[in-house]
Amino acid sequence: MTAYLIRRALGALLVLVGAAVVVFVILHLTGDPAVVMMPPEATQAEIDAFRHAEGFDRPLPVQFATFAISVMHGDLGESLRHHEPALSLALERLPATIELAGTAFLLVVLIGLPAGIISALKPRSWWDYVARLVALVGQSAPTYWIGLMLILVFGVRLGWFPVSGIGNWTHLVLPALTLGFFSMAKLMRLTRSAMLDVLSSDYLRTARAKGLSPLRVVLGHALRNAWLPIVTQLGVELGTLLSGAIITETVFAWPGIGRLAVQAVFDRDFPVVEAVVLLAATVFTIVNLAVDMMYAALDPRIRYS
Repeated sequence: MTAYLIRRALGALLVLVGAAVVVFVILHLTGDPAVVMMPPEATQAEIDAFRHAEGFDRPLPVQFATFAISVMHGDLGESLRHHEPALSLALERLPATIELAGTAFLLVVLIGLPAGIISALKPRSWWDYVARLVALVGQSAPTYWIGLMLILVFGVRLGWFPVSGIGNWTHLVLPALTLGFFSMAKLMRLTRSAMLDVLSSDYLRTARAKGLSPLRVVLGHALRNAWLPIVTQLGVELGTLLSGAIITETVFAWPGIGRLAVQAVFDRDFPVVEAVVLLAATVFTIVNLAVDMMYAALDPRIRYS
């Protein structure tokens, strides 16, 4: 068990190192960082002074070593627009993203999982057809379109929910539904498929023959043996919701790290972009590491393999 966790932790560390390398390379692939980050009206003297101050005139290996050391110390530079540490700025916006992603994830589990189970238990029924249609729409329609339709219907026409900003629980409903709709549809399809694979198994027929209640057969036997791919998908979706809420936060003016990243790109505020990318990569890696640990708890064969 300990060796398994150590291997997974080392793998997560390598992912974070790779994310830092990618961020550094992308910054330099955009061209001269000093020219990209400075405003268009900046003079050549101002650009040269900025390049020297930020160390962009040094050899690339030296720049990367300095960047890596700064990342290990939690120093990702200062925001060019807000004039405060970029990492602190991203961390200030993280709770809003966690609130939105957590609510969306709760909707995904509470709606997607039961819908997928019922759809598998009643194949080719009206419920099954409706659930499959919703899953098809959820995985086909763009996120921004879903958000705009929800705003138009429930915000503008009916006036039930606010359409932008952060506040009480009513501000969460539309953006959480928008963010979680794609993941909900994917979970519904995966749960249905995983349950259909085990519902015709011999051990389930034995459980029914022993007189176990249908609820215990489904939840205690079928779902338990179909759980691993579902847990995998839930872990991936949680990481995706936490790190990929850019479109939803932009549509609903939600003050999270996704909207901060969009603003930073338009403002050429690369220290903030780097901070958001590395923070999102860290969150995604931690979530996936937690899923790997859940594997070991759910299936002993994994930790002993």
